[in-house]
Amino acid sequence: MTNSILDLAPSNIWKHFYELTQIPRPSGQKEAVAAFIETFGKNLGLETVRDAADNICIRKPATPGYENRPTIILQSHLDMVPQANSDLDFDFTKDTVQAYIDGDWVKAKGTTLGADNGIGVAATMAILEAKDLKHGPLEGLFTTDEETGMYGAKAIRPGFINGKIMLNLDSEQDGELYIGCAGGADVTARFQYLDETFIPKEDIALKVSLTGLKGGHSGVDIHLGRANANKLLFRFLKDAQQTYGVRLSSVTGGTLRNAIPREAFAVVVVDGKEKYERLIEMIAGYEALFNKEFEGVENPIALKYERIEITPNIKLIPKDIQTKLTHALVAVPNGVINMFAQLPTIVETSINTAVVQSGDGLTEIRFLARSSSQSKKQAICSAVESVFQLAGAHFVETSNDYPGWDPNPNSAILAIMEKAFEKQRGHKPKVEVMHAGLECGIILSSVPGLDTVSFGPTIKYPHSPDEKVEIASVQKFWDYLLEILKG
Repeated sequence: MTNSILDLAPSNIWKHFYELTQIPRPSGQKEAVAAFIETFGKNLGLETVRDAADNICIRKPATPGYENRPTIILQSHLDMVPQANSDLDFDFTKDTVQAYIDGDWVKAKGTTLGADNGIGVAATMAILEAKDLKHGPLEGLFTTDEETGMYGAKAIRPGFINGKIMLNLDSEQDGELYIGCAGGADVTARFQYLDETFIPKEDIALKVSLTGLKGGHSGVDIHLGRANANKLLFRFLKDAQQTYGVRLSSVTGGTLRNAIPREAFAVVVVDGKEKYERLIEMIAGYEALFNKEFEGVENPIALKYERIEITPNIKLIPKDIQTKLTHALVAVPNGVINMFAQLPTIVETSINTAVVQSGDGLTEIRFLARSSSQSKKQAICSAVESVFQLAGAHFVETSNDYPGWDPNPNSAILAIMEKAFEKQRGHKPKVEVMHAGLECGIILSSVPGLDTVSFGPTIKYPHSPDEKVEIASVQKFWDYLLEILKG
């Protein structure tokens, strides 16, 4: 039995996906993968253009007899979320993803796989390369830096793409067609201070680690009720400060705005051996409590400690700042805020307490708000701003606001896709609105009038090292894509 993805079907998709796993392509590192796609298009002899944001558009003429069909844009993004287990020595800027077969799924060894959105990229490459398919005029649109702020999509200008129909290949559930998605915005808060350098010699320092959480995509997985490492850690830190006077030296939790944080770490100092021993008991108690609260939702949650030496590098956040910071992070909203009234199984508004990072007299907290309602998105951002303004943060700002994608249930391409799906599978697809952000709304704002639907194979746990793509669904995705293009 093979364990190489190169032996999977459809081979033309898996071949190109393997090539992508060999190119380090975390968000923000786009030169190598953009050059790879640009070279790919030019080597095929196809018109290939690259804009200032390193978006690539490759144009393929229609097959004979299909010249009068409307041009279809196949759109996907080149970057991937860089998440690795903390016990793995992995550098996303130079190491390659190690994909392997696990039963019915393809996974990666200890890291995100990059099926989001590498499978969409690979499928578009396979379509552009094929010489035996029937289709009208095509444009392969490959965008950059989607995961960190959809910056590539925001840079697209009229004339870069000419099609009137766009198929976004960035959805993650086979059998579902998406016709709308949430918009988003970032909220950033900062506390500035002078670190305290004096620590009594009888004090004891510990590194407290909260690990083992599943994490996941802060849009797709937010409704699953998974624990947020930052919220849990600060819940513990508040009690530890109030009960034993624990002082906070530094804290690090989460890495990406659009990933539910899986791990958080704090260096703390406690006054003397007696309080140290009681703090150890508190840590064990909170570990048991967290596991009880999230039983059936999380894997075993580990809240552990390590006694460390007090060195000159260990400084203390001023007590008043620590108190304000801790109270704000315990109080701030997190997770699902509300569901759609008309679609009670779909999240309308959410907020992710994504990243907490301290060092050199600064602690920064970053959030990603999502909502299909512009006013509700503004309201949750305002609520987060208010919490930190009341707490005395020195800087609070909402930025990187991007629009949602308004559903069009009367879409002409949707009707064609529903008919093709039913012909192929014998039943109707589900038509949904996604809480996660897709680039469709942003591209539509620059290129009005695009008739757009999003679909893709089944990908579970994107934005976490548990990410996996269902092998059988990739074949179904490919067959369906060909049926749509054939018309």
